[in-house]
Amino acid sequence: MSRSYAMQAVEGLENGTRGRESFKFVSEVKDVWRESIGERAEPSSCLSVSNISYTVSEHVGPWWDVPSYRKRWTRQILNNVSFHVDSGHIMGILGNSGSGKTTLLDAIAGRIGNSGTLLGDVFINGRKLKREEYQDCFSYVLQSDNLLSYLTVEETLTYTAQLALRKHSAEAIKKKVSAVMAELSLSHVAHSVIGGRIFPGISGGERRRVSIASQLLQDPKVILLDEPTTGLDSMTANQIVVLLAELARRDRIVIVTIHQPRSELFRVFSRIAIMSRGELVFCGQPGEMVDFFSQCGYECPEYCNPFDIYVDFTSVDTRSSEREAATFSRMHDITSTYQNSAIYQSMLGKTNQCVQRGDKPAIPFKSKESPSGAAKLEVLLRRTARNLSRDRMGVLMRLSQNLIYGLFVAFFVMHLDNDVTKGAIQDRIGIIYQSVGASPYTGMLNAVALFPALRAISDQESQDGLYSKWQMFLAYIFHILPFSIISIFIFTSFLYWVVGMNPETLRFLCFSAVVLVPHIVGELLTVVLLGVVQDPNMVNSGVALLNIAGILVGSGFLRSTQQMPEVFQWLSYLTFQKYSCELLIVTEFHGLNFTCSTGNAKPLPGACLITQGSQIIHEGYPGALSRYTLDFFLLYSFLPALLLLGMVSFKIRDHLIRH
Repeated sequence: MSRSYAMQAVEGLENGTRGRESFKFVSEVKDVWRESIGERAEPSSCLSVSNISYTVSEHVGPWWDVPSYRKRWTRQILNNVSFHVDSGHIMGILGNSGSGKTTLLDAIAGRIGNSGTLLGDVFINGRKLKREEYQDCFSYVLQSDNLLSYLTVEETLTYTAQLALRKHSAEAIKKKVSAVMAELSLSHVAHSVIGGRIFPGISGGERRRVSIASQLLQDPKVILLDEPTTGLDSMTANQIVVLLAELARRDRIVIVTIHQPRSELFRVFSRIAIMSRGELVFCGQPGEMVDFFSQCGYECPEYCNPFDIYVDFTSVDTRSSEREAATFSRMHDITSTYQNSAIYQSMLGKTNQCVQRGDKPAIPFKSKESPSGAAKLEVLLRRTARNLSRDRMGVLMRLSQNLIYGLFVAFFVMHLDNDVTKGAIQDRIGIIYQSVGASPYTGMLNAVALFPALRAISDQESQDGLYSKWQMFLAYIFHILPFSIISIFIFTSFLYWVVGMNPETLRFLCFSAVVLVPHIVGELLTVVLLGVVQDPNMVNSGVALLNIAGILVGSGFLRSTQQMPEVFQWLSYLTFQKYSCELLIVTEFHGLNFTCSTGNAKPLPGACLITQGSQIIHEGYPGALSRYTLDFFLLYSFLPALLLLGMVSFKIRDHLIRH
């Protein structure tokens, strides 16, 4: 034939094929595919999936119901699924929700871990793949597009290429990105930002093509796509499928799970598989599908979409026990007929021929030119900084939120006095309490607002083998450090001098250095917990409770440390609030003298007993003056400790995501 089948489908879409013309695809497709069989050259690659089964064991009841929780039941997700696809072909997997389509792709891509039992083999070019080789051989495009909103299309692909390709020069990477954008019709939006919920960017179809382009940068021979048309309008969804068919024609294997495709796509798919209840009910060419279901007694009515009709015929209706039994029996009969058909035997013959082939080509791994860990960290840091720095409102809030809080404190206190009868001591302790207690919350809010999006991207890209999750964690932390320093310095510069704290430059610098740590610890601790806890709201609550507990146990403001039970005295050494408060008390009160003016009013009993700041230190924090340097060291030791804990946390997350 002189034209590709994908181009025929495109012309059909452009001509507005509907209604009666839609039905013509069913009657004409058999001739189209019979003509095409002789034209295809010998495939350079072939993928064979043999007897893939997957079972999971689940608890019967919730964890709080101990008797039922101890009981387990086994559920079959996939049951002996086998198929064969040659390069140059695109295979569409259809089926209702819960049929096992996504699980099948996960099994092929090696993204099913130890939560269940996976059996079966995957062969590429007749060579059996090991489980650890799946990631290096297959590219997987997820159903959701995890992209950074403030980067342009070209920047997104360039950073991905820099993470994946080491031996390429900057000019070679630029040419590679340009070629991929041209292949996926993205050149016209190369300098447009991705966009997101808050502000507009490229369209949904273009976002999906960017996700596909990111996978093509490593030159994969096998591309798996899970519901690539989700959330797209009918025309855009069809254009995506036609584009994937064109990618397959360039000597690739493309496998797609798809939901409710239009009948015009009948000509586009090389092979169509229908799944139900974890079983492969049918797998063959579109023309073979029409003949097969007709021979089973299930004709496609005129003017109806054959995809919808055949999926309905093979689905199990669970609305009632009677309908479930009847439809399950029908599905089982169709499956048995398929496994006894010539179509199935032909597929097995191709698999055996590929496996037993003498001159087996090498396994077509993706480009394995990953840069060093330091180079990846540098790329991630540049990408994170560029993306977050373009969020002007986010940058403004990060720099000003501590200052806004300082305005409230300064307005409430107005100006500090040295007269103990006018609250000179209480006001100073209150400012110290608020500085140590509130700054972790602003750090926590920053992390909850910014990091989950980066975490979602790192989950996907780490499974693609681009980097480890802890590298994204470090890139984020290194990026926020200068913002944290500037934000705290603005806050302390305003609060310290406006309310009139101890007016010495060295004391001010020490005050700023101490307040900086709780702010960074709040953000660090939040990010660490986000590594093992999925829900940001739970992390938010957890960090808030930990901060409150640290204030109660470690600050010494609400109850003197010497008066607390011994267990709490030991626990106070594990809180950064203990060292922060001791340092700030010494910084403010050491060498400070107070007055006691009675005036016409009689002072309260004992109000004038404290005339020197050293009395506050010795009575409330005995020995704090001699521990000043040590407290600084212990306070700042929380930062590297949390960095190490964060790396461990994201290594655990990496294990959980994989397994």
